[in-house]
Amino acid sequence: MRFIFKTNYGQDINLAKHGGHVFWYSLLMVLLLAAPWLFAEYWLAQLTLVLIYSVAGLGLMLLAGYTGLFSMGHAAFLGVGAYTHTVLTNMGLPFPLALACAAALSATVGVVVGLPALRVKGIYLGIATLSFGFIVEEVLARWESVTGGNAGIRVLKPNLFGWVLDSGEQFYFLCLVITVAATLGILNLLRSPTGRAFVAIRDSEISAQSMGIHLAYYKTLSFALSAALAGIAGALYAHNLQFISPDQFNILQSIDLLLMIVIGGVGSVHGAFLGAIFLIAMPQAIASVKDLLPAVIGQAPGLQGLVYGLVLIAFVLFEPMGLYGRWLKIRTYLQMFPFYRKGMFKRQKSFQKSDRLK
Repeated sequence: MRFIFKTNYGQDINLAKHGGHVFWYSLLMVLLLAAPWLFAEYWLAQLTLVLIYSVAGLGLMLLAGYTGLFSMGHAAFLGVGAYTHTVLTNMGLPFPLALACAAALSATVGVVVGLPALRVKGIYLGIATLSFGFIVEEVLARWESVTGGNAGIRVLKPNLFGWVLDSGEQFYFLCLVITVAATLGILNLLRSPTGRAFVAIRDSEISAQSMGIHLAYYKTLSFALSAALAGIAGALYAHNLQFISPDQFNILQSIDLLLMIVIGGVGSVHGAFLGAIFLIAMPQAIASVKDLLPAVIGQAPGLQGLVYGLVLIAFVLFEPMGLYGRWLKIRTYLQMFPFYRKGMFKRQKSFQKSDRLK
């Protein structure tokens, strides 16, 4: 078992807690950089999708996992970013500028959604964001002069000031750079006073307010940052598909995003990536075993939804901490064997008097 002896307060907010983190994350980065030469074109395309969904997952994780504000219409921000970026790119704007505009407009829409949602929480916030998702989907379908309506719109290749990324390998590296930048940005945000304010609001709004945290400001900021990341992911998603239509950003996409962070592990950056891997790998796993099942089951049209629902129920009941929580338990068991206690990670019901008296 590793023991870390801290000699200054700065060690509490270091990105790498010890040399093992530096080694394993460096090894992972080398593997990701070598992926185009290690994997076939199909698997590289799947890895690109994992990176895109990870960016969207980081945004939703910031909102739901660290601020405690659940969104049931997050695919709407994905759609706003995708259509904004596509329209500007097709007008000839270089990729970086179009991406910045997509993120800015998505953040603005996030503020517009976040302000009315300040007075609601829990299931009512979910209903409010769900309604917003339906509104955005309808606007994208009706505004035919800009979005092309239900017929959709084609997306040009990314253009970096004259350098057109026309291969899957080049687009993969672009997604990798953006994902790494987004991850480092989120990690640095979480160890800043702003990130600690988000966590304080998640744990107890009354306690956070009593410490001088402006709830309206930080909630709105969380919505804006989450929407901006979703807009960036939407822009990359549009380039990956090379064609977008309003039905790609519906309620099912929002549920997939929420499912991704719940199964990955709410409240952890690792959970966003593990959830993205699950979201991309699960359809492949279902397709591989579909032929082995009886025809009445394997050919059923709702098989994937059924499996997703069963997996979600199983995680909520037996592993609320998600895939990353399960890994933490396994790692702790191996480190502390034979002194590991079964109830070490058992959730305890603890309430603060200020919350109980509401």
